[in-house]
Amino acid sequence: MLARIRMSHDARKFMRSTLDCRKTQQQVFRRVIGLNSESRFSREHGLHAGLSLQEFRNKIPIADFDAYRPYVERMKQGHQNELLGPKNPLLMFTLSSGTTSESKFIPITKPFLEDYRAGWQIWGIHAFSDHPQLFYRNIVQLSSDYDQFRTPGGTPCGNISGLVIAMQRPIVKFLYTIPGLVSKISDPDLKYYTALRLSLADKYVGLVTTSNPSTLLRLAKLADQEKESLIRDIADGTLTSSVSLDPSIQKKLRRKLTRRRPKRAKELERIVEQTGHLYPKDFWPFMELISVWTGGSAGAYLSLLPEYFGSVPIRDHGLSASEGRMTIPLEDNTPSGVLDVNSNFFEFIPEAEYGTNQPTVLEAHELEPDQNYYILLTTTSGLYRYDICDVVRCTGYFNSTPTLEFLHKGAHISNITGEKISESQVVTAVKDCTSDLPIHLGDFTLTPVWSEPPYYQLLVEQGSVVSRAIMEHLISNLDTRLQELNVEYHDKRKTGRLAQLQYITVPAGSWDRFSKKRQSGLGGSVEQYKHPCLVPDMEFTDNFIRDFAA
Repeated sequence: MLARIRMSHDARKFMRSTLDCRKTQQQVFRRVIGLNSESRFSREHGLHAGLSLQEFRNKIPIADFDAYRPYVERMKQGHQNELLGPKNPLLMFTLSSGTTSESKFIPITKPFLEDYRAGWQIWGIHAFSDHPQLFYRNIVQLSSDYDQFRTPGGTPCGNISGLVIAMQRPIVKFLYTIPGLVSKISDPDLKYYTALRLSLADKYVGLVTTSNPSTLLRLAKLADQEKESLIRDIADGTLTSSVSLDPSIQKKLRRKLTRRRPKRAKELERIVEQTGHLYPKDFWPFMELISVWTGGSAGAYLSLLPEYFGSVPIRDHGLSASEGRMTIPLEDNTPSGVLDVNSNFFEFIPEAEYGTNQPTVLEAHELEPDQNYYILLTTTSGLYRYDICDVVRCTGYFNSTPTLEFLHKGAHISNITGEKISESQVVTAVKDCTSDLPIHLGDFTLTPVWSEPPYYQLLVEQGSVVSRAIMEHLISNLDTRLQELNVEYHDKRKTGRLAQLQYITVPAGSWDRFSKKRQSGLGGSVEQYKHPCLVPDMEFTDNFIRDFAA
């Protein structure tokens, strides 16, 4: 009850901060600049608490992670003062695979974590208030380990969601059916089997949350695939895969795993007898809400969730990344959320001016509805005017604070002849064109092919193709829909500079091999893996077939 009162107070405080977005952001700007004013970076660039915004912009150019990499490399050796002040202790590095082969090590500090958790609390109090039954239900959350390895200086490296779970109070941890310790299981299949073994035993799950909806689909399919083994384990108090489980993890989970639940096993057996499957919509009958990303390429998976999870409302996580939380959705079934004005200082570049020598740079209160922008972050973790390469659309205003929807990463734009197709357009087109067809594409990727004239090609697995006739109908509609969404693509198709869209099938399991390879790299994470629905590399198809479709 006390926690709920405090969370309600924080939510009301956030609402008040949205009344005057400009004032709130000015306060955040002064706090962030002052916090790390004694760092090496700040001294080298003349940053101090009394700096005006214009002076700040004159001193600090817009930059990506490469501008901070040398400082971070020294921080990894234990030199915190490279980017951080003495009152801003480093807790961990969260990893991001980024768009290059080198992983990004993003500093996570105590103030950063406090802001990050505050954003989640505001999200939570609104979600729980809109779905009051959640106060009496349990939570299934899938996350990754925050301490996967240590830097030479001894700093943990991993996923920030794991750190949030590790720092929860015991009374809060009690609400989660999957202990945080499960995040330390490195093998993805073993991790998800163990998570299912623990969460299937709990009938009273109300909230299911993870970053990417593809993770939930994988969990649901695995539950059905391993239903006999899971039911037997729940009845007998065992874990079939325990032979592969790290002994230290197994020992700590022993009390939960060895409890026999024959009554629950019988319930699950009846579900299988009645439906022929073991899906979450049946084994979690009190599910009230799903929390995942819904914007950008993640939206391609949403139409597949009801088959496994039923018609449960979905509330977007909000736009967040390793570098910071950006939005807090306050409603179900929309990717749009209120800018988290209390966490970071935000700047925006109109999409059309991105990459020019002197683009217009706007503060949050200056955004126009229905316009697209690149978002820049200045954070308590020592990143300034950081170009995260995210394209967002201003969908309106909440009080005086803009609401934003994530569209796509700026890198996820393909441009052979000037058409500039974006990943969000591809996802929208596929969703629109498959809604009335008896087909579920699952994972797919659109990629350009150079020929005379060039064209785009949709890669799909063989199991997704119901018939050649249906697939050709889909491709024709998809080409038409892309022309409707993208006037430049329409022009290039009309003038013959681009040929009609085509498709190619690859063997079943190819995308699974591809995703596992991507996740195995440093900074990879099963929960945060985003399948690329558009890849602008014209060699992608040949390389993919060679490496994953054999």
